[in-house]
Amino acid sequence: MSATAVHSLWTTAATAADPISKIDAPKIEYWQLSPTLVILGAALVGVLVEAFVPRRARYLTQVLVSAAALILGFVAVLLLAADGYGTTKAHIAAMGAIAVDGPSLFLQGVILLSGLVGLFTFAERRLDPEAHGNRVDSFAAQGASVPGSDSEKAALKAGFTTTEVFPLLLFAVAGMLVFPSANDLLTLFVALEVFSLPLYLLCALARRKRLLSQEAAVKYFLLGAFASAFTLFGIALLYGYAGSMSYSTIAQVVDGSITNINPALADTMGNDALLLIGGAMIVMGLLFKVGAVPFHMWTPDVYQGAPTPVTGFMAAATKVAAFGALLRLLYVVLPGLRWDWRPVMWGVAVITMLGGAIVAITQTDIKRLLAYSSIAHAGFILAGVIATTRDGVSSVLFYLGAYSFVTIGAFAVVTLVRDAGGEATHLSKWAGLGRRSPLVAAVFAVFLLSFAGIPLTAGFAGKFAVFKAAAAGGAAPLVVVGVLSSAIAAFFYIRVIVLMFFSEPRPDGPTVAVPSPLTMVTIGVGVAVTLVLGVAPQYFLDLANQAGVFVR
Repeated sequence: MSATAVHSLWTTAATAADPISKIDAPKIEYWQLSPTLVILGAALVGVLVEAFVPRRARYLTQVLVSAAALILGFVAVLLLAADGYGTTKAHIAAMGAIAVDGPSLFLQGVILLSGLVGLFTFAERRLDPEAHGNRVDSFAAQGASVPGSDSEKAALKAGFTTTEVFPLLLFAVAGMLVFPSANDLLTLFVALEVFSLPLYLLCALARRKRLLSQEAAVKYFLLGAFASAFTLFGIALLYGYAGSMSYSTIAQVVDGSITNINPALADTMGNDALLLIGGAMIVMGLLFKVGAVPFHMWTPDVYQGAPTPVTGFMAAATKVAAFGALLRLLYVVLPGLRWDWRPVMWGVAVITMLGGAIVAITQTDIKRLLAYSSIAHAGFILAGVIATTRDGVSSVLFYLGAYSFVTIGAFAVVTLVRDAGGEATHLSKWAGLGRRSPLVAAVFAVFLLSFAGIPLTAGFAGKFAVFKAAAAGGAAPLVVVGVLSSAIAAFFYIRVIVLMFFSEPRPDGPTVAVPSPLTMVTIGVGVAVTLVLGVAPQYFLDLANQAGVFVR
């Protein structure tokens, strides 16, 4: 048959069926997706800045672009919330891919503000002494150079700085914005990778102790790849079970309310093994991200090895995004499996609270201590998740909002205590800090008391909210375990306070660096949030309560 004849056949077939006219143009609600689009646009601008702006001007340009984008994104979230998209106008946008509702807007606001105060610690350049007449930050002079090599020394002498960290931060924030608002499994997985990959890179870029930093990044990458593989396998099994990636369709298949069953999928839809194993694998991937036991093994090593500004940002924002996604999965997709997943979550919450609190007592490094503290806090937040009520959702939202700023503030304080080798993170170095620098020690004590859940701090209000919701949801024994874990955790927090204020300063002890206004703002925001949410939490509890309803 000639080529002309074949071509005419194609043309005739296309005209007869006319498939082109049946393809609907995608309907994208750009305004409702504007917080994420602003951040992604700024991240792409940041990449272009690296390519075209002269090296000396890059740092300032990147900081201004990143800060402007995060502020604009937060303003967009506020405008959407004021327009009713968190309550009466809540709906599914982007052709079913993204949920615009109370929890997603609340968590996006927290992530954007966490990103902004985290950005200030990334931009800090006054803590280390100048090198070859140039100010230096926490990041390697040239990320691609081998630690200790001639190329690294040449980069340091030339005054190079890794300004790529700013677009990487923005890409991570963009993925985190989509993660808790994803309304189908494919969007969830893409968002997971978009925020994980920049974090793997950021963890490897410490200026000092580069080998430890690179080891942390490799551990995080390898374990994160396993977690992503489990998540993807779980998504495949759930798709096989329900014949759809959409949260609402899967939920309908689970509770048996779906009417239009595809004949090809009728057999697999009755296969509960696919549902249970698939759901468990996705939950496992999300529990890895929140650092719950037994999926926590990466947390202490990565927190210790990563540059401290990255640790602070990651500890705060990743938890917010991952808990948001976990809540939506359990409350929107798998509410019909509540009797299956609640006992498992009980067990995970108990071992996470106790495991994090008990192992933290043995730690001698301040960053590892805060890592195990964050594991214990993941257990406390899980108590709110297990409540399976609206109060449970709102208590988790409030806890995440309070916890994120306290965490970034605490890690910002860690960057100030320094010796000849950089940050002095060994606990013995902090002895007598309260006599040497009373203000810094007092601020850190405020953060530690908040982590411990002492009254009049944000930590107390958050713990009270999640434990109250858990007790009302029938999980009173879990609250007892939570209170015991809090008591154990209070021991090592107060031990650090006693060490700072009631020990003699060592003659060879560290100095406290004087930061720029950037780090001062970060610490100031942390202290303000700690005290305001501790003394007068009601407005923010009401705000979280209004935002506590998922759109289905």
